[in-house]
Amino acid sequence: MTISIRSSRSSDFPRTLDIWRSAVVATHDFLSAEDFAAIEEMVAAHYLPQAELWIAADDDDIALGFMGMTGAQIDSLFVHAGAHGRGVGPALVEHAAVVHPVLTVDVNEQNTSGAGFYARLGFVAVGRSPVDDDGRPYPLLHLRRP
Repeated sequence: MTISIRSSRSSDFPRTLDIWRSAVVATHDFLSAEDFAAIEEMVAAHYLPQAELWIAADDDDIALGFMGMTGAQIDSLFVHAGAHGRGVGPALVEHAAVVHPVLTVDVNEQNTSGAGFYARLGFVAVGRSPVDDDGRPYPLLHLRRP
């Protein structure tokens, strides 16, 4: 399988929401049901419909993952659970590194698979917040890849 990286299109929205949901269910078992529902509503109504994303697609142009960025900050990176371990996440990060050699990202501390993913790609912790960006009790690790 070849992974290609392309800009998102409006037609990608249903698939990116499916990717987000699949990835979060697989990696964010620490979220309460209420928080999952609230975050999903925000992602579906506000973030995904208007975000400019990089899409990682397979040979048939089926989206397997996506990444959103603000400058050198990775704001979101989600890979469909069925595509975990197939090189999709690293392909997205390496695509970002071409444009921004020094990258930053925040990852939920309780998301051990996500934290491990970033550690394997050379990210190191440079800080920690006791709550997430919305004040929920999910600490964030602030990571940087020099």
